[in-house]
Amino acid sequence: MGFPDLGSICSDFLFKFLVIGSAGTGKSCLLHQFIENKFKQDSNHTIGVEFGSRVVNVGGKTVKLQIWDTAGQERFRSVTRSYYRGAAGALLVYDITSRETYNSLAAWLTDARTLASPNIVVILCGNKKDLDPEREVTFLEASRFAQENELMFLETSALTGENVEEAFLKCARTILNKIDSGELDPERMGSGIQYGDASLRQLRQPRSAQAVAPQPCGC
Repeated sequence: MGFPDLGSICSDFLFKFLVIGSAGTGKSCLLHQFIENKFKQDSNHTIGVEFGSRVVNVGGKTVKLQIWDTAGQERFRSVTRSYYRGAAGALLVYDITSRETYNSLAAWLTDARTLASPNIVVILCGNKKDLDPEREVTFLEASRFAQENELMFLETSALTGENVEEAFLKCARTILNKIDSGELDPERMGSGIQYGDASLRQLRQPRSAQAVAPQPCGC
């Protein structure tokens, strides 16, 4: 699934993001909190996919995040999987008060790495941190799962906003670092990354490509 046409883009990069995980984990509320900076009171289960975008500053670069919030219900899996292709990053969300949502994480992660890209940058988000007294999944247990699967990890609260922005920014920062190190190539089809500014692409070309023919000596 490509990027929607959002008109003129004043950013250095565009990243395609996914928000994935079981139904009822608060994925749509996380997206709403990140985009609108407020809690989504009347949240129903997502049907298919929802979309949101926001421009952020990461490490001195302006990045437009184009975020696909996918339905967690099994009956929509065949629809939502088609949106995985070409995603650069993902928030993998579970509910800290529901062991069932935690137990399904491995299947969601396999889908992301198989259908999007083996190199997709994933951050594990234990949502509903504000309901700590009802917790069924410990921080340590989830942290161990993240470490074993090479994921970043944060506990978040879509209600209070705690760590919501940091989750998206941390993921974007990691992608930028991988671009800088050469591990990710924005020019590769399906990378989930696009240049937002053609001049930036020109600046990143090898010096040899930019070399100007020497002028004849005037002496």
